[in-house]
Amino acid sequence: MARWEYTKGLKDVGNGLYAWLQPDGGWGWSNAGLIRDGEASLLVDTLFDMALTRHMLTAMEDATGIGAGKIGVIVNTHANGDHCHGNGCCPQAEIIASEASAKEMAEVPSAMLAQMKAAGAKLGPAGAYFADIFAPFDFENVDERTPTKTFKGEMELQVGSKKVRLIEVGPAHTGGDVLVHVPGDRAVFTGDILFIDGTPLMWAGPVKNWIGACEKIIAMDVDVIVPGHGPITDKAGVQRVADYLAFVDREARKRFDAGLSVRDAAHDIALGDFDAWGDAERIAVNVDSLYREYRGDAAVTPVIELFALMAEVRSRRRASAA
Repeated sequence: MARWEYTKGLKDVGNGLYAWLQPDGGWGWSNAGLIRDGEASLLVDTLFDMALTRHMLTAMEDATGIGAGKIGVIVNTHANGDHCHGNGCCPQAEIIASEASAKEMAEVPSAMLAQMKAAGAKLGPAGAYFADIFAPFDFENVDERTPTKTFKGEMELQVGSKKVRLIEVGPAHTGGDVLVHVPGDRAVFTGDILFIDGTPLMWAGPVKNWIGACEKIIAMDVDVIVPGHGPITDKAGVQRVADYLAFVDREARKRFDAGLSVRDAAHDIALGDFDAWGDAERIAVNVDSLYREYRGDAAVTPVIELFALMAEVRSRRRASAA
């Protein structure tokens, strides 16, 4: 889709809806959105730190007159910090998230990320990788604001005369992913259910829920689809995400049945048509989550081990490409 150029900044997608895009869409470079009708407003997600969020809000105010002090509602599509660490920039706003997302936000505060980033190479390859991918972001100066209202399933809001539907589709990418659907304007903000031209990252699963979320978007009467990362897309882009998830599920299952470890499977899977997508090393986390699903247990691999394996996969990929 080429209607909106994938450059950093605010894109007017029509009828009082705006998308904030952050190329290249890799680690931490998330998208956000604004829904407004007159003086009423809803912000879909904030960004990974306060400075980035303030910059976005200033641009929104310049374009629409709706800035930090006028945002009425923030909807956090999920708990990852690149979609909620800027909440404190709007101290007056009501913050809405799914109940599951609110729980996850409390478990991984910005201070934890700051500690891991500061430790860096002291934590070995995992720490060095973590510090590298998150180098641009300030985790130390975050005014945490957690949700003031939560829901399960679906919730309907009014932004002026606009109806907005919040649809919980997690667990998938995380435990409580939410779509923000504006049916009257034929638009949906998907959070990290969609990574476009970047590798999806399945912290939670099950995979069928994520594929089902993609199918739900495809079934919607929408023209504008704003992903959590990457360029504004269309239904063909949504299908590609579903295709990746189905592909990795098939390939991981073969290796699970053959007795390969998560590490060996992550190195062994050839990504084929998906090889050019950014952050391909996320295959490590995806295989780990799928193996947990296949085993039918709740054993969660420590995050530091997953970052170590991603670092290893990235290093090997770079060496093979040299």
